[in-house]
Amino acid sequence: QVQLVESGGGLVQPGGSLRLSCATSGFTFSSYAMKWYRQTPGKERELVATITRFSGVATYADSVKGRFTISRNNVNNTVYLQMNSLKPEDTAVYYCNANLGSYGYWGQGTQVTVSS
Repeated sequence: QVQLVESGGGLVQPGGSLRLSCATSGFTFSSYAMKWYRQTPGKERELVATITRFSGVATYADSVKGRFTISRNNVNNTVYLQMNSLKPEDTAVYYCNANLGSYGYWGQGTQVTVSS
């Protein structure tokens, strides 16, 4: 079955960096765009970054542009989110997403906390 498993979250000081990973299985990873979202309590899930399936073209939310980088490895079926210059407002649970046809799959999320 389809599985997405995020890892790499944690507590980091403002200005620090983290690299999130999302290991996937159960589908042809290279054939689908992948996305990272984030969510804080009481707010809707926010799209952070998208990477296309073959060419790996990336797009970002304005709030993270220039600080975050999404990438993918189509050999080990993993998508990454490199987060630099982190700010307290980046604190959230981060989720990876794959839309396979009409159904969207999500991981369990990984908590990122930016605090001094």
